[in-house]
Amino acid sequence: MRGEGAIPESFPSHPPALAREMVGVSHGNLARVRELLGIRPALANASWEWGFGDWETALGAASHVGRREIAELLIENGAAPTLFSAAMLGQLAVVKAMIAARPGVERTLGPHSISLLAHARAGGEQAAEVARYLEGLGTAGGLGVEAISEEELEKLTGEYGYGRGANERIAISKKGKQLMFTRSGGEQRPIHHVGGRAFRPAGASGVRVKFEEAALTVRDGDLTLQATRR
Repeated sequence: MRGEGAIPESFPSHPPALAREMVGVSHGNLARVRELLGIRPALANASWEWGFGDWETALGAASHVGRREIAELLIENGAAPTLFSAAMLGQLAVVKAMIAARPGVERTLGPHSISLLAHARAGGEQAAEVARYLEGLGTAGGLGVEAISEEELEKLTGEYGYGRGANERIAISKKGKQLMFTRSGGEQRPIHHVGGRAFRPAGASGVRVKFEEAALTVRDGDLTLQATRR
């Protein structure tokens, strides 16, 4: 027997578009989060991969932008609390206990490579004690970025191809003082300079995008992609 309406091809899994939307709106749209939870309550644990292994949950989204009311709503509806949500919510005892149980865990990065300390600071005054505690540790501040001139960044922009297909293109653009990496038809992702014209994508500290002459190389685990400027 069929249920009401059309049954999606993804059944019994949730439609990917719903998971993506849930993570997206959890950055700030409380009304839509409530609406989606009413449609599919299990979306409280939705996650999405933005590229290069940069996974983000709905709770992770709310936590790194300091949206306390969204984070609490998600947790009330079954989202699993994390070290990052505890930091943003100002739960100092939880943060201390987790670090005591696993020394060094404060160095772990959240979605988009956002540090634990940045999550605490996003929590504002209610998380100020957590922020002060993490500042005292001196190890919760995340990854650094190597300086590179805007002129150098401009030289790297353009379209690079690695095949004949319409989607076998990579666009490198500049947004402010930031390079952006976009595969045709895919998500635009920021990449951060780590020195020598090598960059790491947001949320993927082990991946490298290296520029040499009129070419770029992406190294991601066992995958190596080489593309030339078009």
